[in-house]
Amino acid sequence: MNHRDAILAAAAGVFAQHGFRGSTTRRIADAAGVNEITIFRQFGSKEALIRAAMQHLTQSAGLATLPDIPSDPERELTVWSESFMQHLRLHSSIIRKTMGEIEERPEMGECATDVPRRASNDLCHYLAALERQGRITEKFEPKTAAAMLMGAIFSDAMGREMMPENFPRPKEKAAHMYTQVLLRALGVENGSRKATNKQTKRSKQLSN
Repeated sequence: MNHRDAILAAAAGVFAQHGFRGSTTRRIADAAGVNEITIFRQFGSKEALIRAAMQHLTQSAGLATLPDIPSDPERELTVWSESFMQHLRLHSSIIRKTMGEIEERPEMGECATDVPRRASNDLCHYLAALERQGRITEKFEPKTAAAMLMGAIFSDAMGREMMPENFPRPKEKAAHMYTQVLLRALGVENGSRKATNKQTKRSKQLSN
């Protein structure tokens, strides 16, 4: 890890623990193993450093990719949901700190919401593709459906430690459970069942 990456990682860690005001350049420098002069030479100010650290986190989110052409909705959405939940859990401290300081520093919200925005867009496009395939049998609005799934995942990632009794168990299967609820609400059949129905229909046609 080079000096820049070490400083960005240290800044994110210090911010998650102490918030913006408590994230002094001295603390960040000590955590990164560099001196304060190096920080100011590379980033200019603490504000610029914290923003860069947040942007670095969003760029390395590592969310699973939803295919342009859905094949197995339950499997594909479960993998995507698990990756989104993992991202939120991994950065839960930073997210909480950002939400707590959003009124004082609204500019931090732009960085913190980049991943959820991209995730919502990807999910909406995927659901629209399912609708074009004729696999959604209920009337729906993509952003509403996406908000339901993402809201459940966000609530779980942020609140399970405080209120474990309010969330499904085991937690390793929670993303799959949320995905199943959404697909059932939309009237989507899973891939294997849909294939079976097609095969049954085809068999009846051949027998007639």
